[in-house]
Formats: sequence, C-alpha cells, structure tokens
Amino acid sequence: MLQELTIDNLAIIKHLSLDFSDQMTVLTGETGAGKSIIIDAVGLLAGGRGSQEYIRRGADKLSLQGQFALPQDPEFNHLLDSLGIDHEDGILIISREIYRRGRNVIRVNGQLINTATLRQIGSRLVDIQGQNEHQLLLQPEMHLGMLDQFAHNEVHKLLTRYQDEYQNYVKLKAAVSKKQNNEQQWAQRLDMLRYQVNEIAEANLKVDEEEQLTSERDRLEHFQQINNALQQAVTVFNGGDQGAVLDQIATVMNSINEIAEFDGAYDSLSKSLNDAYYALQDVATEASQQLDLLEFDDNRLSEIDQRLTMIGDLEHKYGDSVKDVLKYYDQIKQELDSMEEAADSNSDLEERLSTAEEKLVKTGQQLSQIRQQAAHRLTKLVHQQLKELYMDKAVFEVHFAKQSRVHFAKQSRVHFTPDGIDDVEFYIQTNPGETMGPLARIASGGELSRVMLALKTIFAQNEGVTSIIFDEVDTGVSGRVAQAIADKIKVIANNSQVLCITHLPQVAAVAQHHFLIQKHVKDERTTTMVTILSDKERVNELARMLSGEKVTKLTKEHAEELLKMAQE
Repeated sequence: MLQELTIDNLAIIKHLSLDFSDQMTVLTGETGAGKSIIIDAVGLLAGGRGSQEYIRRGADKLSLQGQFALPQDPEFNHLLDSLGIDHEDGILIISREIYRRGRNVIRVNGQLINTATLRQIGSRLVDIQGQNEHQLLLQPEMHLGMLDQFAHNEVHKLLTRYQDEYQNYVKLKAAVSKKQNNEQQWAQRLDMLRYQVNEIAEANLKVDEEEQLTSERDRLEHFQQINNALQQAVTVFNGGDQGAVLDQIATVMNSINEIAEFDGAYDSLSKSLNDAYYALQDVATEASQQLDLLEFDDNRLSEIDQRLTMIGDLEHKYGDSVKDVLKYYDQIKQELDSMEEAADSNSDLEERLSTAEEKLVKTGQQLSQIRQQAAHRLTKLVHQQLKELYMDKAVFEVHFAKQSRVHFAKQSRVHFTPDGIDDVEFYIQTNPGETMGPLARIASGGELSRVMLALKTIFAQNEGVTSIIFDEVDTGVSGRVAQAIADKIKVIANNSQVLCITHLPQVAAVAQHHFLIQKHVKDERTTTMVTILSDKERVNELARMLSGEKVTKLTKEHAEELLKMAQE
C-alpha cells in the first residue's frame, strides 16, 4: 500500500507531499490541474521510463519519494532478499532522482538499484490502470497473459516446466539444423581442433620453461668464456706468480689488526678489511665450486635449440608466450570435448529432438487443457460482472484458435511458442443477433471500459498487488453505467488500496477519501495544489462535477444525496 508520496519539480508540481490511506481515494479536479502528474509520479517510482521532459522548467532535477507498506507475499520477500534490500520493518522507501543532464539515481531503503530492478519491485506494489489499458484489450497477443494471470495458481508451475522443455527443444532443434546444414564445416573444424590439441598436448609445455631453457642455452654457448673467467678467478685468489691474493690480503689484514687499538680510524679500517677478506674468501670458494661443476654437453645444447625452436613455432601459431599457448589450449580443448560429445550423440540427435518434441506436446496439451478449463470459469465470472455493469445481453468468450482444438489428434500441426501451444483471443457479442467477433473490432470505448473493469474486478482477488490506480478508466460512460462502475471500483477497494482519477461524481462519491487537485498561477508560474476535502467540501466538489461551473442549491442537494447514498 502507498502510504506517503513526496514530489519535487515534476512538470507543473513544484512541491507536493501527500499521505494516503487504505481503501479508496479519489482525485478530482479540472482538466490540466495535475491529477495525472501525480499518477505519473507513482508510475516513475514503480519503474516507469523517466525523461528530462518531466523536470519542471528552471529546475536541475526532479525528486520523488514514496513509502510503501509491503504486501504479504513470500515471493516478493525472496526477491528483496536476493537484491540485498532490508525489509524487516515491512516498509519500502523508494526514492528516484532524474537530472537534466541525464543521470537517474534510484534507491530502495537506501540500496542503489537500476531501472530494470525497480520495475521488478514496482510491479508487485502498484498496478496502474489507465485509458491505455483499453489498448491492451485491443491487442490479442496480450490476452493469453491475462488468462494465465487469472489461472496463475493452476498454470504457473506447468508453464514453467513447459518453458524449460521449450528451451531444450529449441536448443536441440538448432543443433540438428546446424548439423544438417554445416556437416562439412563441422568435420573440418573437428579435425583442426584435434590436430591443434594433440600438437600442444604432445609438447608438454611448462609456463617458465622457455626462460629456463634460454638461460641454460646462453651458458652452454658461452662455456669457454665462463670457464676462462672462473679459472682466472681461482688462480688469482689461490695462487700465482706473485702469490695467492687471499694470502697477501691476510698479511695486510693482520698488520692492520695489530694497530686497530691505537685509534678509532685504524679500528674502522681493520673491520672493513676483515669484512672484505672474508667476503673474498666466500667468492673464491664459490668460484672454485662453480668451476668444478662446469661441464660442456654439445648434445644438450642441440636439444635445447630444438626445444626452443618448437616452442617458438607454437607461439607463432597460438600465442605470444607459453602462457598464451596454454590458455588457447584450454579453450580449444573445451570446444573439442563439446564437439566430440555432440559427435558421439549425433547418431541419436534426431531421436533426442523427437523425444523432446513429444514431451513438449504432452506438456503443452496439459497446459492447454488447464487454460481451457480456466477460460470456462473466467467466462462465467465475466458474464456475472458484465451483468452488474448493465451489459447483461453481452456474450463474452475466450476464443482458442483452431490449432488448440486439433493438436490432440494431429501433433505435427502444433506450432510451439515460448508460452505454449495456444493462440487465445477475447471475443464478444455486445447485443443479441449480432456477430460474435474479436473484442478489438466489436466493442465501443465505453464497452471496453466495462470489460476491462470486469476483468480487473476478477483479477484483483488474485494479483496480490497492494495498490491499484485507475486513471480515468470511466471515460465514455454516464448514468446508471457510471454508478455500476463506481460500485465495481469500490468492490476492488475491499481487497486493495485504490487511487482513482475520475470526472464522474458517482465514482467520486463512493470513495472514503477525496483529494481535490487545483492549479494556481503565482509570479507567472503555474503550480499544483492538493486539498483533502471534508464532507462539506466534498458536497461542493460533487456539485461542481454534476453541473460544471455554476453550482445551484438543487445541485448541492443532489450532491448531498449522492454522497449519502454512497456512504449508506
């Protein structure tokens, strides 16, 4: 249920803050006062498409905030949990800001979300029924969804199963088609992948191998230079014409050590000399060990050259480095495994498709049977509602196309869609003796309003939406039909909060709460104001709706009587 609504800089509304109650609230006022702008604000908070055109002239942004009480809906709670939105207190605060530069900032209980997510949430909170809803009735492709909405409890699980089977069927059908149309390309691709996978696998590459081999090759290619350098180092350190360098340094070190105690500078010199001596001693030892380990293997050098050449060839074909080659290997290995699995099953691919098709037909038939049973129930309920809306002679029918009637006998003629095998359209006969035909061609505007309201009265008990908004759905009707529409809207308000924009006094009179929308001009700027009417003020507004600008005593009496009858 919508509890509070705050609007800033939306069209002609500079600032507006409204509190809403349960049951039925009516919004009245002259055309252009801003009634539909308030509904537009709710629509934007429910995920409607925003635009810079909504922003009030002179403002940098528009701001909207709505507080909603959550419906008792475990699926909705699960959705909020999956989005990380806290809802322990049973309240959702939705805010939306649309900037002139194009930014669109949406928060739900402080959590940033995008428009698509807001639309998911808003569809569970608000159902806006406007004159455009008549257009939905004029679109036959929408009728199947309406029937499924009516039969949600019976249809939902089976429709979900059908859709899963349909996806599998489409996938298999595409695979068979691809196999049939591209068998030669498929075989060529399979052979190439097998060759590449085998070539890389046989190389047994390791990530750091190339660097290690290059280092080893450099040592072998410069063996003589390395050997000469180490030989010279060992000779100089340990012996020679002038005696071992280390022995000479040791003699100097001993002499300096003897004078270290006479001066701090000599002591420092002694320590440095000692450090240098022992470091050179370590170098001499290491040089000697490396010389002992040094050996030249001409065969090993040849092996390394061949290995590096092979790695270079693979890098030239498959990547800039060994790491890239191995990454490419993982990719083609996965593709090869998939293709080989498909190749292994190619022999029974058509059989699998046939099985999937039979399974889909069976589920589609079950779904169709449930829909036809639901259509029969819906037809009876619609007739009951239309009778109360003074269309008691009308005949309503949920028409199933020929396919749905013959598919049990002739499976091959079934046309699958993502939503089943049914092609549904609402038909109507408005008067006896006339032809039964599509609703879109037969019904007038006023008749469409009543059919839509009849369906909404039936659906309201199943939808679980907390707020239903009627935006001038009573256009084109008057007299006793207007009163019947008022009664229907009030019945819907027994199950859901209803906000209703109307120009009919009969509809306005049955509401529990009445908002008067007016526009004022101040400093050459137009702005919208909202007044919550008392019973006395409601009489004046109903009188205006009855007679126009000139309100007479008789009109007021009529308005008082209308309000009293509605309250009774």
